[in-house]
Formats: sequence, C-alpha cells, structure tokens
Amino acid sequence: MGDQVVSAESSPDERRAFMRQVLNDLHALERMIEEGLIESDVRRIGAEQEMFLIDRNFRPSSSSMGLLDDINDPHFTTELGLFNLEVNLDPLRFEGGCLSQLEKDIEHFVGKARASAKKIGVDIALTGILPTLRKSDLSLDNLTPLPRYKVLDDAMNALRGDAYAFHIMGVDELLVKHDSVMLEACNASFQLHYQVSAEEFANLYNIAQVVAGPVLAAAVNSPILFGRQLWRETRIALFQQSVDTRVASDYLRDRSPRVSFGKGWLRKSILELFKEDISRFPTIVSTGPEEDSMAALDRSEAPKLRSLCAHNGTVYRWNRPCYGISNGKPHLRIENRLFAAGPTIQDEVANAALWFGLLAALSARYDDITQLISFDDAKMNFRSAARLGLGASFQWLNGESIPGPELICSHCVPLAEEGLVKSGVDPADAKRYLSIIDRRAARRHTGADWIVASLSSLRGRGGKYEQLQALTAALVSRQYSGAPVADWDEASPDEKLAARGAASHRHLTVEQYMSTDLLTVGEEDSLDLVLTIMDWKNVRHVPVEDKDQRLVGLVSYWKLIRLMAAGKISDAKPIPVADVMKRDLTTLPPTATTLEAIETMRKHKIACIPILSGERLIGILSERDLMDLAAELLEQNLSEETAAPAPVVPAES
Repeated sequence: MGDQVVSAESSPDERRAFMRQVLNDLHALERMIEEGLIESDVRRIGAEQEMFLIDRNFRPSSSSMGLLDDINDPHFTTELGLFNLEVNLDPLRFEGGCLSQLEKDIEHFVGKARASAKKIGVDIALTGILPTLRKSDLSLDNLTPLPRYKVLDDAMNALRGDAYAFHIMGVDELLVKHDSVMLEACNASFQLHYQVSAEEFANLYNIAQVVAGPVLAAAVNSPILFGRQLWRETRIALFQQSVDTRVASDYLRDRSPRVSFGKGWLRKSILELFKEDISRFPTIVSTGPEEDSMAALDRSEAPKLRSLCAHNGTVYRWNRPCYGISNGKPHLRIENRLFAAGPTIQDEVANAALWFGLLAALSARYDDITQLISFDDAKMNFRSAARLGLGASFQWLNGESIPGPELICSHCVPLAEEGLVKSGVDPADAKRYLSIIDRRAARRHTGADWIVASLSSLRGRGGKYEQLQALTAALVSRQYSGAPVADWDEASPDEKLAARGAASHRHLTVEQYMSTDLLTVGEEDSLDLVLTIMDWKNVRHVPVEDKDQRLVGLVSYWKLIRLMAAGKISDAKPIPVADVMKRDLTTLPPTATTLEAIETMRKHKIACIPILSGERLIGILSERDLMDLAAELLEQNLSEETAAPAPVVPAES
C-alpha cells in the first residue's frame, strides 16, 4: 500500500466510485499491453530494504519519525511500526556490475540510517523478526501515525469483525490473539524487483513460483517469535495470518487469504492476476478522485493507475505483479516478497543473485515451465522451505525428488551463474555472490540455523529474555563485521555479558522475567491435585482459573502449611480448591518494571505476583525469578568493577 494518500471507504458510493476507477485502470493496462506500450527493450532490477531500529538494550526503538526527519532522504520511508524503516533503492540495469552496485547502494543507505540513529543512541538490525520483540511492543501506540496505517488497521478489523487469532506450530507452538494488524510489524524483509515485458510476463512469473521453494530454503532467517522456535522462516506464517480477513464457518468454502502463494499457473497475461484479485478481495482503501486512465492514453500519456496499484498493494502475493513508470515509459515487474532482511548485506545480495540468475536461466531454457512441474508441487515446495529451510526435500523438474542442499548446490547455483553471465552480469560478481549461497547450503548454515544454534548455546545462562538480548547483540555485532552468515560462529556467553552490560535494570519489565509455562487448576478441583503438582513440579504457587481462563484465585504452599499446622486440612475427605485459595490477589500487567514488582512484593508481603492481560493470566513472577535477576545484576556489577565490558557494536569506520 505504497500510496500515502488513501482513505477507508465509509459509504457505498465511495466503494462504487473507487471500484470504477480500479476497473478503468485495468482496462487501460489491457489497452497498453494490446498496443505494445509496455517497455520491453530493457531489463532492470531493484530492491527494498526494511530494517529494525533498536535501542541500547537491543529492544525495538520507536524512533522512526524523528530519524526520517534527520535522514531527510526521499529514498527512506515509514513502515507499519514505529520501530521499522524502509529504503527504496534506485533501479539498476541488469548487466555488468549491477550486483556489486546493489551491495554498495544498500551499504550506503544502511550506513546513512545508522549515522542518524547513533545520534540518539539507536542502531539498526537487519533481521526478519527481531528476537527481542514482545507482544506488548505491538500496541497501537507503536503504529506509525500516518493515515494509511490507521486506514489499513480499521479496514482489516472491520472485515474480520473479531480479534486476530495466530496459531503456528514448529518446535514450539504459538497460540495467541491480537486486536490489530500490528503483528505484521514483526516482519522485516528484503524485497526484489525484476522488470519484464508483457509478452514474457506469464512464463517468468511461473518460473518465479517454481524457484520460490529452493531460494527461500537457502535464505531462511526468521525462526524465532516471542522466544518460541517456530518455522525456519516464521515470517511466512505470521504475515499470512496477520492480514487474514477470513473467518471460520461450518461449511467447506474456499476462501483465499490476502497473503498467498496463489491458486494456479498463470496462462497468458499479468491481467489474470489483477482480475483474480479484484474478483476475490473487497476494496479496503480508496485513493480519492484521480485521472481518467483511458483519457490519459488518448492524450498519449502514461497513466499512473493509482487505484489499481492501491488495491494491488492490499493483496500480498509472495510473488506480486507490479506496474510502474520509468522515464515516462510504463513497465511491469515481478516483486519477490520471500526474503527476510539480513543476516548481512552480502547475504542479501547473494540471495538476489540466486533469484535473478534462476529467472534468467530458466526463462532462456523453457518457454513453458509448467509442463515440467505441477503447481501443487511448487506450492508445497514453498511451504516446506518456509517450515524446514534446508531440511526440506523438493519435487523438482520432471518429477525428481532432491534434498534441499543438493538441489541448491548441484542445480540452482550452476543454473543461476549461467543465467547471470548470459545476461551480461560481471562473471566475477556472479561467482562471488553465488559462492556465498553454495557455502551456506553446503554447511547447512542459514541465518535461521545460526539463530537456533546460538540460542541453544545460550540455554541455561540467565533468563530467556536475556538470552534473546544476547542473541540480538551477537547478530548486530556480526553484521558490522560484514562476513556472510555461513562463516559466523555461534553467539557466546561473552555476548550475553555484553548485552547485560548494555541493559539498564530500571527498564527491565516483568514480561522479561515472568514464567509463562504455567500449571493451573480449577475451583472445583481437589486440593490433592494441587499438592501433587507442587511436589512433582517443585512449585510453590498454583493459579486457579475459571472455565473462561480468567484468574480467580491462587493456592500458596505456605498457606497450606499453615492450614495443615492448624489442623484445618485433613485426609477425611477431598477438599475443593475453592475452600483454600486466596481470592483477593495483587496483580501487575506485563509492562510493569521489575522495580515495581519488587516494591509491590515488599508492600503486600507476598512471594509471587500473577501477571495479567485484562482478566487473563499470562505469567507468574516469583521471588525466585527476582533472585535470579538480582544474581545477574550482582554479577554485572562485579564484572564492571574488574574490567570495562567490550563494546557490542563497533564504531563505524
């Protein structure tokens, strides 16, 4: 939804007027294709770089609006969350040193963002999902305060009519609800553009669908969300669910999500994609009155097709059709939305080289690649890559089944090099960037693999959130080094210490230290069950919930001891939990600071605090959790007295 001048349709008249403009734009595009007005004598490539802003504690920093003012460069723009930035790079001709130039351009703009960020103690992280993001960061307070984003949120909520439900299964499981589209702000991507002529669009688009699986497997970089290990590229599942307006029903009815891989091969023209999306997805934004696109053509002008592009901007195909104008000439592009940001700029350009090269090579070899592979296999390859990364096996051309690393190293990399060289790209560049892919696949060491291995090496060393801070510290430090992820060593405890040294205990929240793996009982359950759970699991507090999962009480080990000593608990008959639980509870929200929690425990003389979101229990903070925190802070102070901590992020040269 790149147009800033949008509004939600508030009346049937507005909806009908906007749809008339969309259809007028589509007819104009059809006419341009028929009359040969689409640019066809040049191949260009382009990219969009999204990034996270992080503070000294390696947490998201909601500072994008101020940074944009300081950067003062039209290449930069906002994203949904205030902790995100995006830069749109200038297009390059697909030839010569375009890949090296792409790397230089990204380095220039990321460096420019870092320079402005450092003025206010902020830095940049290139990653698909920031490890330190918490659900509380996704409130509407962090929604970028521009009309387009409020319009999107209001429109999506109106279409859904209920909270967004997220369910992602991986090594761990995520089951959560959220009341806005802000979960989309968890994602940062590296998007690519490949300009094509109208005549070749269908075959090249199908090729982009075919290669989506293997190129994604080689580039996965988002395995963690809210501390849970999910898909190797969790962005894929998260993004689809974060803007999904479908609701469940009792009948089996096909409904397409607004984020999708598609439903079948493209047969003739880009127009099929636009017609499909206009037919299936209701308009959720409006651009207001605009030019008559057909009239513009009559005047020999290239129409902007603003309404069609605005609607297309709210349908998120992983390979998306795009229309634009360059130097007064209309053109078509395939936009690749598969790749996460990072792990490094070199890795991103290597991903681009693989994708561009495969499109070039396969389009030169095959006039209709759909004769060699079924759409269902291409779609399943994509899904398997998102879930498993290099652990996936793929159904490839002519029905051959090939493991991911073998397919990438033995088939895709040589093909991509052939395509790049035959397109006139510098052979040395082609070999250099594709060798990064080859090494990554051969070592089975993608960004996702590094994150998972690093978290494993940090396990048991401090609290979960501190491990995520250390992981983010290590990630940013290695991005400054510039070495591709295949050459990274795992995050170490030393980086955990550096992360701890960067953090301020005044800003630690209970959400970072509370226990979320809770054992609860109901009011009518037997006290015998509570005593057994306490014995088996070595816990001293058991929350009590009602049938709607609302917290209604708490059973304390120490209270049970006192009741037993007073002879008020006997073995004569089973006692219901309701008879002994404490009902008048002191609670805190997840955003409360640890200092608030300590003061609350002192004031009320309690050993644990239930953490609530509304009336629902989401965690427990106990004295034991705070003792662990105290030990960490003590260790930090001792280490600071003996040696100054090494900087996590090197100064820019």
